[in-house]
Amino acid sequence: MLEGATKRAVAALQDYSQLSLRALSNLATAPHYFQDTLVQMDDVGVGSVPIILLSGFFIGGVMVLQTGAQFVRFGQTSLTGDVVSLALVRELAPAITGLLTAGRCSSGMASELGSMLVTEQVDAMRAMGTDPSRKLVTPRVLASLAMVPLLTAMMVFVGLLGGCVSSVFSLQLSAVEFWRRAIDILEFSDLMQGFSKAVVFGFILSTVGCYKGLTVRGGTQGVGRATTQAVVISSVFIIVADLFLTKLTLYLANRVF
Repeated sequence: MLEGATKRAVAALQDYSQLSLRALSNLATAPHYFQDTLVQMDDVGVGSVPIILLSGFFIGGVMVLQTGAQFVRFGQTSLTGDVVSLALVRELAPAITGLLTAGRCSSGMASELGSMLVTEQVDAMRAMGTDPSRKLVTPRVLASLAMVPLLTAMMVFVGLLGGCVSSVFSLQLSAVEFWRRAIDILEFSDLMQGFSKAVVFGFILSTVGCYKGLTVRGGTQGVGRATTQAVVISSVFIIVADLFLTKLTLYLANRVF
């Protein structure tokens, strides 16, 4: 039983890798479905803005409350802006944006493509000579690669805004001082660490969602299972990848950036 499960896991990983590589290789050859890409950019990007703004504002506020409470003990509350800024840009904004977007969009991609597969729309595309990978997967991957970094930038800004509000009312810090320190502490390497993670997380959530949608088995019940699995797997992949990306980007920051 264990051997069979291992073989299925390896086969699934192979199929996922092939689908991901094919989605990227489609960018180099025609035809390109720009209209589909714009629709997906609207769904992934614009549709995720409300939850990103709301979550980012309160995450920044909570960070200031937690870190400021410790800095008060040492009389260094002015360092709050530095810590919040670095934490948001390097780690929290890309990771939380990836997880929130995975919960909203990866599940949506899996359910949409799974429904198309169950209702034989994907087979109809193949019968008409249309490549489902080029028509369905590549636009979603490209949209996620473009939109997740932008959503991360929005979360950083709104998080700092929430942190500024908390620091002014809770720590009696000057808003000007908070923003000055939050901006001055950042270097190019910090930005590269955060936004390179966002690109990878966007790739993960889109490819996992598309893969689970295109491998649905068991009719409409299978669509529900695939939707749940897409969220769980993409979230776990993002967290695991975050560890290795952090180690890699910290190494490169001291040598390349």
